[in-house]
Amino acid sequence: RGSHPLLQQHHLLHHHQLHRRLPRPLHVSCIRRRIPRHGGRAHRGGGRRDAGAAEDPYWWGLTVGGMLATGAHGSSLWARQGGAVHDYVAEMTMVSPGRAADGYVRVRRLKEGDSTEINAAKVSLGVLGAIYKVTFKLQPLFKRSLTYMQKDDKELGDEAIAFGSKHEFADLSWFPSQGKVIYRIDDRVPSNAVGNGIYDFIGFRATLSSALAIIRSVEDIQESTKDADARCLSGKLLSSALDSAAFGLTNDGLTFTAYPVIGYHNHLQASGSCLDSASDGLITACPWDSRIKAQFFHQTSFSIALSDAKDFIHDVQTLVALDPRSLCVIDQYNGILIRYVTASNAYLGKQEDGLDFDLTYYRSKDPAMPRLFEDVLEEIEQMAVFKYGGLPHWGKNRNVAFEGAMRKYKQGEEFVRVKEEYDPLGLFSSDWTDQVLGLRGGLMIVRDGCGLEGLCVCLEDRHCAPGEGFFCRPGKVYKNARVCRNI
Repeated sequence: RGSHPLLQQHHLLHHHQLHRRLPRPLHVSCIRRRIPRHGGRAHRGGGRRDAGAAEDPYWWGLTVGGMLATGAHGSSLWARQGGAVHDYVAEMTMVSPGRAADGYVRVRRLKEGDSTEINAAKVSLGVLGAIYKVTFKLQPLFKRSLTYMQKDDKELGDEAIAFGSKHEFADLSWFPSQGKVIYRIDDRVPSNAVGNGIYDFIGFRATLSSALAIIRSVEDIQESTKDADARCLSGKLLSSALDSAAFGLTNDGLTFTAYPVIGYHNHLQASGSCLDSASDGLITACPWDSRIKAQFFHQTSFSIALSDAKDFIHDVQTLVALDPRSLCVIDQYNGILIRYVTASNAYLGKQEDGLDFDLTYYRSKDPAMPRLFEDVLEEIEQMAVFKYGGLPHWGKNRNVAFEGAMRKYKQGEEFVRVKEEYDPLGLFSSDWTDQVLGLRGGLMIVRDGCGLEGLCVCLEDRHCAPGEGFFCRPGKVYKNARVCRNI
């Protein structure tokens, strides 16, 4: 939108105008347990030596503005006022377009308790304006004790909710094709508990680019030849390697000796050391770095209400039982990550307590190339979103997951009202955000092959890849699903 006449003529958000209006340098108040952050800075786990934020996401590379735009979260059912970072926002400063009398710039300082508009800004999708500063509520830094335990998944539907109620920072990594679940037993312990553990998750470490290229090449071959047995073997090898390496946990920052790993919260909550790796001419890189041959994937992420979680898990188990190899395709991406989320007062936050399911899986660089067991992943996606009314993660997902999403938010219309007030010209919006918010059509892009990339729910065979043997068919468990199946 940089060519908009208003921007050209009046220099919207001009540096000198903003300098007069924006707050001065940031000061941490440990007495009030508040910490201010600039919107464009990486959150880095929010940790200070004496205070921390309990509900940070697992990846520390997110900016403050990015977290609030997408509703990023950790995992806990114990959170007193919400299970996501945005639920601990005390104050915000936002910059948006203004009238001529405002110098074409409007700086809004939103404070909890003063206005309900802060509930729109907490999860903003980036459409209300630029987030300049955010003040978070903190709590005294504490220690945690973390243990991973593996079990079969036969009782997962019954155990999942109870497990989250027993352990404050619990999560689950589910491998349906292997019939196993890795339970994260993660709780607070006294601050004098012995241990200086660190979690440097292996999947977020700098990795040799040559190794990433080999892994991707093997994956490409397995997908192009539709070799399900090889996919299952690769998935088992990679998931077992992660388990053997304790997923990147160390008891003292150097070596892993045994569970439990005890350490400070801000050393165990988030990882992302590949961001700090040496500048070595891309000899090493983050595993998904687009500048090299590396991971390239889809992410389907949604939250299911606690009351529906058991039935959803059972449906997935029933679907996988028809061909146990069908979800091997997610094994090398650490299975289905299940996190616990709680209801939020943010207009576009979680509407009730639930389980958040994250599926990461192979994506071809050729959008016309179908995937191995594509129909199973599509059926799970549609089952979650349409049958169980799952809420999409705002920072992930394909078009299908956002279809009708705004109708699931009780304050959705109020969010749109605030958006229209803050940015009536739509300078911070795009066609995509308008479609997601239900302000215009076009979210479903219907064309040949659209089902392969989740641009549409297939209605005809041409929406799949009939030339490759993939045709549009009903779901096997969720009969209302329409998926691209290899016949």
